Amino acid sequence: MGKIKQILKEKDVGATGIGAMIVFIATVLVAGIAASVLIQTSMKLETQAMTTGQQTLGEVATGLAVTEIEGYNLGLSGSVYWIAIGVRARAGSQDVDLGQSVIEISDSSTKNFLTYNSGNFTTKANINGNVFTDTFYPNSTANSSTTFGIIVLEDGDGSCNAPTPVINKGDHVMLTINVSAAFGGGFSTRTDIFGMVIPEIGSPGIISFTTPPAYSSLVIELQ
Repeated sequence: MGKIKQILKEKDVGATGIGAMIVFIATVLVAGIAASVLIQTSMKLETQAMTTGQQTLGEVATGLAVTEIEGYNLGLSGSVYWIAIGVRARAGSQDVDLGQSVIEISDSSTKNFLTYNSGNFTTKANINGNVFTDTFYPNSTANSSTTFGIIVLEDGDGSCNAPTPVINKGDHVMLTINVSAAFGGGFSTRTDIFGMVIPEIGSPGIISFTTPPAYSSLVIELQ
């Protein structure tokens, strides 16, 4: 009788050990699966965070700066008929495609949105010292009121061309607008003008000036 009790006791101990081992193995497997899920999730989050960070840096650094705005008092008529807006890429900016940019400009009573017209692209070699040449500005009745042209002042790497006018570090161009066509007449004296040169990505260049109380010369510095 004593031997039977001893055998049964030993079998119970063996069963308990096997059960504990099964529980342990199951715990290890569950922990491994959980760790795998956590690692995959953390890797995805890290990748997403890096991508978001790069895009954010690009958005913050990329953009256009307006360097100057010049107006042309055609024939000393007392009204600005053409304006040329000097722009460059901001410091640390990624490449900016002016072909995908939009000029928003208003005289307080009318607002216009202008897009790039590749037919009015002028290289540095063709300026001939005068940025206020009629062929540099949109003059066709079909698009003169809704488009702008480009005059290249500096482009060391040749990135800015008629089909793809891309500017980057060191590039300087002027955006040409036929104000007379866009606003049904030129800018008269004491007129508040405001707007933006809006790139595809990044910060816009700001347009903000008031035309002078009198026009005494052909070329007028506006901003």
